[in-house]
Amino acid sequence: MNIYFTASDTEDAQLAKKKLVHRYGHCPIDQAEVIVALGGDGFMLQTMHDFMASNLPIYGMNKGTVGFLLNNYEEEGLIERLQAVELTELHPLNMTAVDMTGERFEALAINEVSLLRESRQTAKIQIAIDGQVKVEELTCDGVLVATPAGSTAYNYSAHGPILPVNAGVLALTPISAFRPRRWRGAILPREARIEFRILEAEKRPVSAVADATEIRNVATVIIEEKRDIIIRLLFDPEHGLEKRILDEQFMP
Repeated sequence: MNIYFTASDTEDAQLAKKKLVHRYGHCPIDQAEVIVALGGDGFMLQTMHDFMASNLPIYGMNKGTVGFLLNNYEEEGLIERLQAVELTELHPLNMTAVDMTGERFEALAINEVSLLRESRQTAKIQIAIDGQVKVEELTCDGVLVATPAGSTAYNYSAHGPILPVNAGVLALTPISAFRPRRWRGAILPREARIEFRILEAEKRPVSAVADATEIRNVATVIIEEKRDIIIRLLFDPEHGLEKRILDEQFMP
């Protein structure tokens, strides 16, 4: 099996890569059948972004801390594990942001797109779904749209729902909402077109963040799922992503 190994900059991950390359070989990315990533969840997310265009499946092994998106690290039996994997397919979010000067930006997010206030002033944001205004004025620290894969991360910390991978929905979650006080967000179909318009943008500046890409002083942000891009993740059968997301809902 032709494997392309990549690892984070930590000493532990680099040492693991050296051992695995010595044992299983290492081929150029254009000849690879699979990518094996060694690091933590942040590095796994970076790997998905870096190799999104390759359409190669990615098998992560944990050399970080939490390792939610990764399999356990073991030097033995890698080929056998790769032959027995469970496949999960993800689609990223596409963020189109226009800043206050009129400049347009696009970025992809695998976990979430977050709108965050930049100053001591609360943000005021109007929310429209498929062209229909649903929230005239959300006064808040911010608001985010999360994929199922990202629903256990920032979204969950902001009291948003955990979403099953194959549920076909997205989470729309306010961050420290002040008004409407009782609004706790929404679960939207994955086909939804979500548009945010920043109110009083000069007085209350807002940034938009798609995973690690930040655009400051935005005026409008549109988010849609990018269905033509498929990210293929590989998991050991007993530790699939669907099971991990289910188990996360019952963590103490």
